[in-house]
Amino acid sequence: MPWKRERLVAVRDVSLDVEEGEVFGLLGPNGCGKSTTLKVLLGLVTPTSGSATVFGYDSRDFPARREVGFLPENPYFYKFLTAMETIRFYGKLCGLSGRALTERANELLALVGLEDARDRRVGTFSKGMLQRIGLAQAIVQDPRLVVLDEPTAGVDPVGSRQIRDLILALKARGMTVLLTSHLLEQVQEVCDRVGIMARGQLIQQGKLEDLITVGNQTQYLVENASAGLNEKIAALIAAEGGSLVASHRPKRTLENVFIEVTKNPAETDRESDL
Repeated sequence: MPWKRERLVAVRDVSLDVEEGEVFGLLGPNGCGKSTTLKVLLGLVTPTSGSATVFGYDSRDFPARREVGFLPENPYFYKFLTAMETIRFYGKLCGLSGRALTERANELLALVGLEDARDRRVGTFSKGMLQRIGLAQAIVQDPRLVVLDEPTAGVDPVGSRQIRDLILALKARGMTVLLTSHLLEQVQEVCDRVGIMARGQLIQQGKLEDLITVGNQTQYLVENASAGLNEKIAALIAAEGGSLVASHRPKRTLENVFIEVTKNPAETDRESDL
């Protein structure tokens, strides 16, 4: 029948742990299951099998939700409210009131750099300002975990840099951050570990440093080297009048890792036949 709903498995056998106090990046192409995974972790979707826990609590239970702040990709705010009124509104929803609420709102506006816009209506905000006020509302109750879905989507480079700095500031405060992003360079700057999804499955995960390091090569950075020094081994550097400044393994970009692990095997087969 044309109106029959087709059954779709959005996420299959995804298992990941986000360590307390780290920034974890969940990456993947559009439609790979990132948003569904986040909804399960937020308790908004019940998995058909398996479970999701937040600090030991079922993600659907109130104690877990109390510990989580969330910024969706396209947050909606009441356009007629000012920045201060917006923060106070969400603070009241989280049980804050009186002087504690006012102090918290002032603190958050300062943290996200919107003190000068405290009395401006949110409807006049730029995309970058909306994302920053969104970050403020996400942490108004001082959660232990902050979930950010594409926090820099549609934001200009300056605003993107500000949000990057805010994420690092949250980490410095001891918060755990789980984010999704298509800006792989930014992920490389802020994340401690990443997981890469494709076709509804978690293809690869690990420490960022381990993923981008090329394990079987070594690079040397030499200062004051002679013309023929590049052809000699490290033991001869001193004899050539140079000094070894650094020795480390070369790294590939996170973008290269992403493309490599998410490529459809069928595409690889086709390329090899060319």
